[in-house]
Amino acid sequence: MKMIKTSLALACLAAFTSQSVLADEGSIHGALIDNSQTSFVEGAEITIKELAQTTVSRRDGSFRFVNLPEGSYTLVVKYLGVPTIEVPVAVKDGQIEQQKITLPSANKEIDNVVVYGMRQGQASAINQQRMADSLKSIVSADAIGQFPDHNAAEALQRLPGLSIERDQGEGRFVGIRGIDPNLNNVTINGVNVPSPEAGVRSVALDVIPSELIQGLEVSKSVTSDMDADAIGGSIEVKSLSAFDREGTTASLNVQASQNQLRAKTSPKVSASGTHVFNDVLGVAGALSYAKRDFGSDNIEANGDDEIEQRYYSISRERIGAAVNFDYRPDFNNQYYLRTLYSSFADDEYRMANTFVFDGEDSEIERGSKDREETQTIFSVTAGAEHQRDEWLIEYQLGYSQADEDEPEALYYTFVGEEMAIDSDMQGQIPHITQDAAVMDLSNYELDEVSFEANLAKDTETMAKVDFTRAWDMQGNTFEFKFGAKYRTREKSATANIFIYDGDFDDIDPAMFGTSQPDWGIADFGPGLDRAGMRNYFKQNRSSLELAELDSEVESNGASFVNNEDIFAAYAMGRLVWQDLTLVAGLRFEDTDFSTSGMRVELIEDEQLDLEEVVNTPWEVAKSYDHILPSINVRYEFSDKLIGRAAFTQTISRPKFEDSAAFQIIESKTEEDDGEFVTEREAEVGNPELKPFESDNYDLTLEYYPGNIGVLSAGYFHKNIDNFVIFADVSDLPQWDGFEEVMQPINGESASVSGVELSWVKAFDNGLLLSTNGTFSSSDAVTLFDGERYETSLPNQSDKIGNVTLGYESNLLSLRLTMTYKSENLEEIDGDLIRMEDAHQQVDFTSKYFINQDMHLYFNAVNITDEAFYHYFDQRNNNAQYEKYGRTFEIGFSWIL
Repeated sequence: MKMIKTSLALACLAAFTSQSVLADEGSIHGALIDNSQTSFVEGAEITIKELAQTTVSRRDGSFRFVNLPEGSYTLVVKYLGVPTIEVPVAVKDGQIEQQKITLPSANKEIDNVVVYGMRQGQASAINQQRMADSLKSIVSADAIGQFPDHNAAEALQRLPGLSIERDQGEGRFVGIRGIDPNLNNVTINGVNVPSPEAGVRSVALDVIPSELIQGLEVSKSVTSDMDADAIGGSIEVKSLSAFDREGTTASLNVQASQNQLRAKTSPKVSASGTHVFNDVLGVAGALSYAKRDFGSDNIEANGDDEIEQRYYSISRERIGAAVNFDYRPDFNNQYYLRTLYSSFADDEYRMANTFVFDGEDSEIERGSKDREETQTIFSVTAGAEHQRDEWLIEYQLGYSQADEDEPEALYYTFVGEEMAIDSDMQGQIPHITQDAAVMDLSNYELDEVSFEANLAKDTETMAKVDFTRAWDMQGNTFEFKFGAKYRTREKSATANIFIYDGDFDDIDPAMFGTSQPDWGIADFGPGLDRAGMRNYFKQNRSSLELAELDSEVESNGASFVNNEDIFAAYAMGRLVWQDLTLVAGLRFEDTDFSTSGMRVELIEDEQLDLEEVVNTPWEVAKSYDHILPSINVRYEFSDKLIGRAAFTQTISRPKFEDSAAFQIIESKTEEDDGEFVTEREAEVGNPELKPFESDNYDLTLEYYPGNIGVLSAGYFHKNIDNFVIFADVSDLPQWDGFEEVMQPINGESASVSGVELSWVKAFDNGLLLSTNGTFSSSDAVTLFDGERYETSLPNQSDKIGNVTLGYESNLLSLRLTMTYKSENLEEIDGDLIRMEDAHQQVDFTSKYFINQDMHLYFNAVNITDEAFYHYFDQRNNNAQYEKYGRTFEIGFSWIL
């Protein structure tokens, strides 16, 4: 069926593209460029005064009016921050009138304020948001450069309703309105981005360097021509194009940074360039390299009888590249090729001391984690668009691949017993009382060595086609759009785990001892020699005793392959009736899902004197479909006041690890009072999980007071069905005889509602202000150990906010910014509720302009040295406390 639908779509496409352009009526084709004659202008409103027809300039500044009667007309161009202009134009039968329009500079009284930085980027983002048909928040390339953001995730945290989840102090995953990042959709140049990590859908945007980004666009309400798997929203990453700017451009950025906690200096360099040949062929390229050496000091507890001290030394290396081609033989035909490559290598060495308090039976573990993990994303997109009479035809082919390779992870565990330790387990940093013997490695024994080689891979291939036609209805416009899209995706996880637990008699742990690391929380004790332990393992691996059964269970239980084929078709209409814009449509998505893995059972039977692992292949396939409506309404009360409303239905497919076909079963038969008793426990995936389904309601008001600024307020509400929870399902018939079976299942409904407030203003005296806040509440139900918990949604913070104060002049650009995220539920851990504490980070960036092309800059990140803190139930019950230190950056930037 899908092949028939795809063939029909391609046949229609061939028929349309084979037609010649008819010349019955005239048309106007044009482009908007800024006053500097270097950058094209996106988001401007262009209206034919006499016909009341309106369009919006695209990212390359282009706009188009077709099928116009012969006559004289006036183009009215509106763009916040500059005066409205009118341009006369004459249209003749069968001819194309081409117009290149230069926007004027800002108001005369602020001509002396040079628009080097945030004003231009902010103006572009605000104008695009103002003219959008749906609810959008936008970050332009210029705005990204105004903050000390290392990656796409950190750049997005400045927008209303967006927050980030951090890893080692760096932004990693992006949440929209507090919704789990797994429920967002992320695309690069229109191609869905797979996730490098094994079991998730959420894309770790720290993989993408900010230097490769032309713009970021967040859609909080979707239209029917967009993918439906976007309960939180959709994030579009746009890389640069040669037609984004006029002529030839180049940029170079060189930076050095130092992390105060580890006192290491790190380099960063990036460059980009664009060139257009004969106004027809454009080439754009960008390259970025950064290496960051830093670390963290960590202490965490289990809320009962265990405290762990951790020392991290980390080196992260990012390499990014993009090469894009655009071919535009004429205004009616455009072809493009977009590529993006990003590599993120994370070299981590962790030393840990784990204290287990049990009176005379207390013990201490000293361990190490030595691994280098590389995540890569590669995306290539080819497409075109053609104007054929009244029809606009667009088609696109795309391929993307992401993987996470952890080839040689090495773990050591040393155990010490009969040493005096104690703690009251209280406070953010719980104190540990210990005797001198704890600090002597010779009092420990090597207990286990683990070696792992893990690979996760995610690939997606996509093809889509869209057809659009517009009609003029007595000064009003109706646009009809329909199309189809096909996606095929494969997600695999392969684990090779080797556990060695014997033949350690000749090892004295003191042989691996090094000096005490500079752990800023307390005395850490002796360090462990990273190179020495790895060399010992390489030389002696063959003589170590392999725990074959445990290794087999861990490896097979963590390996699976999921396949997903999605066919989508949609139809939608866009009606512009005076001040009202209505966009409504239906989207159909059909999903074929299959998963293959292993049912792995570890059997330990004293009665039969048996120890073995039984592996049984497990495969499941299913299909499901959805019909999803969307309605977006925009009403322009005046030039300054715009209201929006939206109702959409969206879905999000379950995480891959939740729906994977795997079962890990432990079966033990032991003698108890003369009888043999069998106890069985299991951890299993659930291929029968249903997708999340959400009804989304949005209502906003936006006030544009003039110049560069916007004041907005909005309300949103989401009802989410099939919310996934983890529960003990051992009471179900298929698990008869099991003590415990943990499995993800579809639970009761969840809901989230809130208010978003935002104010952005660029004052005439050079001052800049940007502030936003999101205030929300959520309700969800979680089952654990047979108990029903009514909680908020995981990772749902009821308060998220940003404040930026800035100043710009001919010589200086200054920004002081604060991001805030209130506490939120992370998970239910046993009978304890684990909370993430509120987090507030303050950053500073400054620029000194040598001239319009060159500037020096200085950044200070995490000025207040804010710690990352989790707790159980009450704030004085530590779950995790981690310090990252401040980071200072100095650099030089040149833009031609």
